[in-house]
Amino acid sequence: MLLRIAGIIFPVFAAAGIGWLYARWRRPDLAVVNDLNMDVLAPLLVFWALTAKPFGAAEFLDLSLGGVAVVLGSGLLLLPVVPLLKVQLKTFLPPMIFTNTGNMGIPLALFAFGEAALRAAVLLFVVEVMLHFTVGLYILDHRTRPWNLLRMPIILALLAGLLCALGGWSPPMPVLNTMKLLGEASIPLMLFTLGARFYEVGIGDWRIGLWGALLCPLSGITAALLILPWLDLSPMQTGQLLLYGALPPAVMNYLVAERYGQEPEKVAAIVLIGNLGSLIAVPVILVFALPG
Repeated sequence: MLLRIAGIIFPVFAAAGIGWLYARWRRPDLAVVNDLNMDVLAPLLVFWALTAKPFGAAEFLDLSLGGVAVVLGSGLLLLPVVPLLKVQLKTFLPPMIFTNTGNMGIPLALFAFGEAALRAAVLLFVVEVMLHFTVGLYILDHRTRPWNLLRMPIILALLAGLLCALGGWSPPMPVLNTMKLLGEASIPLMLFTLGARFYEVGIGDWRIGLWGALLCPLSGITAALLILPWLDLSPMQTGQLLLYGALPPAVMNYLVAERYGQEPEKVAAIVLIGNLGSLIAVPVILVFALPG
């Protein structure tokens, strides 16, 4: 079991480590790379995952609802804790509930459960993105307009993919193969840019970072366990939801905090130490999440 878990997490953290080393050497322009990934490659991956094989709407409905419940439920669980930590809600809560479902979640699901889990991992990623750019931005600024989501290529790809899938239409095989080729490139690129981004992030308040590293997976896993009895999931989907709950804070939280001037140095500490802490949290949850 230990070798199996090591085989899952090593490629993920090694790829991120290579990104960190490259950033230290060359200082790449990550804005261009991230735009390419979020505007082109990731939307192609989403559309391909939804249209490559036929599926019923009910197949992933419970899992998607579980993803929403984990994000919002972990936030509700932490609401009474935030005042005890003497930190601003807007600083601490978003990194706790909006986690690394793209950079880390998709590759981990792929290595842990195989390609059969890719579609579900992509859907959970899209669920997190939608909530981050609606609920997450509303936490920071109540003037946020939810319909701005419709300007995001990844959301447009989701809507187009769902319409095609529910209508029983799939693009021709040469088109699908092209989408798969480009879309799957987003997975290693996410890991590479994750590591490269961490080279730019310093550690400000390490104490709040340690609390975040503990409470982020704890609240996510607790929320997942509370909602699981109410969902009709396959054993693989159950494992994916538990892994989803254990993921560390997304780097996007730091970028958003910087944009809104919401104590970015504290958010940076939460994100960086939280991702380092996932070296412990992820292997532990994989012991219970992996199929026998």
